[in-house]
Amino acid sequence: MPPTPKPEILAAFEAAKGFMPVDEGLALYAAAVEAGRFGLPLLEVGTYCGRSTVLLADAAREAGVCALTVDHHRGSEEQQPGWEYHDPETVDPELGVMDTLPTFRRTLHRAGLEDHVVALVGRSPQIAAIWRTPLGLVFIDGGHTDEHATADYEGWAPHLAEGGLLAIHDVFPDPQDEFTGQAPYRVYLRALASGAFTEVSATDSLRVLRRTGPGI
Repeated sequence: MPPTPKPEILAAFEAAKGFMPVDEGLALYAAAVEAGRFGLPLLEVGTYCGRSTVLLADAAREAGVCALTVDHHRGSEEQQPGWEYHDPETVDPELGVMDTLPTFRRTLHRAGLEDHVVALVGRSPQIAAIWRTPLGLVFIDGGHTDEHATADYEGWAPHLAEGGLLAIHDVFPDPQDEFTGQAPYRVYLRALASGAFTEVSATDSLRVLRRTGPGI
């Protein structure tokens, strides 16, 4: 049986703003628990309001490692006003722009996980360019354009340790999902074609791969 989060952690996950279904969340949690055995940090690209961060943070706490989450907190393309995934509650009333950082902090506080997460606030390529620490897990769940998904992969996959896990969310092979999932799908195909990764599991739109060789 794969590891599952405690009821209170699962409840915190379900209560948080976000888009990840429970079955994908459970698969991500199982991957994070496995990756935690390397004794290396677990990193997520695309925090939003901390829904999936809750699961990574709990797995990190159990393993005695740190969960890292990267986001500029201004929202990705599909979360902007006028788009399907926009939530008016995430807009800063003074500035008139999205700011999901306060909601994210409340999510962690309510879950009792603040001490187990480091929030890296900024743009993923800028942070990746100065990053030097090996990682046990990289979870790509940021922007859904080719530019952003590719930059997340190229920026963070090189830091994944041998045997570490690469998780990619919103992998949709159907061309009708061009805006929401074709870019992550192309990153997933690239990772497999590189020879550096082997698929471990597929749960709806979540793919988990293991680093089994060098390169990206």
